[in-house]
Amino acid sequence: MRFAALALVLAPTFALGVGGDDYDPPAPSETTKTCSDGQVWDIATQSCTAPEDSTNDDNARLNDVRELAYAGRYAAAIRVLDTLDDPNADLALTYYGFAHRMAGRVAVGMAYYEAALAADPDNLLARSYMGQGHVAAGEVALAQAQLTQIRMRGGRGTWAEVALAQSIETGIGYAH
Repeated sequence: MRFAALALVLAPTFALGVGGDDYDPPAPSETTKTCSDGQVWDIATQSCTAPEDSTNDDNARLNDVRELAYAGRYAAAIRVLDTLDDPNADLALTYYGFAHRMAGRVAVGMAYYEAALAADPDNLLARSYMGQGHVAAGEVALAQAQLTQIRMRGGRGTWAEVALAQSIETGIGYAH
């Protein structure tokens, strides 16, 4: 298990760990296989469209966000997030945080993680990503505090815990 977890840490990926337990990258969909950068696949019309014109529900949009982030297309992921019916849901805030942090806007990303945790203190994914941001900034004690919170909130064995523990151990954060 330890080797497998380390291999996941070192894998050069950019996916979001949706729900906190998804170790696998997203399967490419028409959004990244067919659509131009900045567009998403609209399920109802079976065509590429601007995110703001899409008829997809929030769940499908969040899938697009995850896929776009995996492809390293953080600006496009943020554009899709901006079209959610509820952009203030804690998962949306977590994804905003991730996309901004990975795009180099660390302070903005951390502020989104704080907002996600204010909305749901048990958001293990936000805690893991925040902790990984602390590791990247050399703030290991703050990262360890997030790992402790993940464990105290029932997150032992989840992607969120494994990713942050390995990040603390190696000094390398997950890029997903």
